Amino acid sequence: MYIDALRLKDFRNYAAEDAVFFEGLNIFKGSNASGKTNLLEAVYVCGVGKSLRTNQDKEMVRWDVPEASVKLTLVKKYGKHDIEIFIDSKGKKRVLIDGIAQVRMAELLGYLNIVFFSPDELKLIKEGPSERRRFMDISLCQQSRLYLKSLSAYNKALTQRNKILKTAYNAETVRNMLDVFDVQLAKYGAPIIEIRKRFVANISQTAAEWHSKISGGTESLSIAYESPIADDGLTAREITDVLIRKYAKDRERDTETQFTNSGPHRDDLKVIVNGVDIRKFGSQGQQRSAALSLKLAEIESFRIETGETPVLLLDDVLSELDLARQKNLLDATKGIQTILTCTHFDIGTDVGYREYIVTEGKIVGQTDIYKE
Repeated sequence: MYIDALRLKDFRNYAAEDAVFFEGLNIFKGSNASGKTNLLEAVYVCGVGKSLRTNQDKEMVRWDVPEASVKLTLVKKYGKHDIEIFIDSKGKKRVLIDGIAQVRMAELLGYLNIVFFSPDELKLIKEGPSERRRFMDISLCQQSRLYLKSLSAYNKALTQRNKILKTAYNAETVRNMLDVFDVQLAKYGAPIIEIRKRFVANISQTAAEWHSKISGGTESLSIAYESPIADDGLTAREITDVLIRKYAKDRERDTETQFTNSGPHRDDLKVIVNGVDIRKFGSQGQQRSAALSLKLAEIESFRIETGETPVLLLDDVLSELDLARQKNLLDATKGIQTILTCTHFDIGTDVGYREYIVTEGKIVGQTDIYKE
């Protein structure tokens, strides 16, 4: 898949702007605060339905106007789609797909598949398990409707179960209600675990290969889905049964802590480099290389599960890499539509690209560099 065109109106610092994209590497070059990341954010919203940097959607609306809009034209294997997002000054969003209004923002997921990487993505490795679960969730909600529905239902059931643990007082009533929610959590939690395990299996070899290349062959990366219920070979039915037993076993502890202590909402992604768990003990360079390797490998998961290659968004990543790693990264973009932002670009590369100049919310120049 690739993005053909993008139109912005009153989005961030863009009053009105159009861009026509190259199917390969697109480089948006400009000074800091010129609007480069805002453009990536607009694309991201069309894929994931939310901002990549704020929970306040109204911040995406240009100052002192009633509404912002983004229109994106997407080309896939079996046709073309128009995605339109409208955001009013109070933060309310509306989405149209091929001119048809969607009832829920979730209907957007799966049309435009996005892999996003920026220097801030280092938190994928160095921060807590919630960041690694978020990485899996954002990717898998785009790839699988079953995963999206299961995760939404699981989170609702989890919220209700935790509320019961915090507020209910009658022991018999608590037991009866928890029995019901244990079954619900197990029902929806099993496909989450099963699909996450497949995702990790899909990206593990590719991630290891990219990490070896990025590190010049000096480091070996391995990843694994980390869960007490993630035994290999279990079917969804078997995982459901294991989860029900686990919730029952942990009930006394859950009642004491007033929180559900087990389930996919507590699982993690183990990241090992040269035998060391780099989540805690890795250097910043190792963590950055591992995070980038996971993101590049994520592309392979989309290809396997959807039959489409996602669009790769790279926000100011070149400044964080040495020249050899910059070239390796650009090599990785071959065959992938990539939108890259930077303050300058002077890398000798065999990859053809289209370069845009951005200044103060305007695209003021465009140059095509074609190569075999």
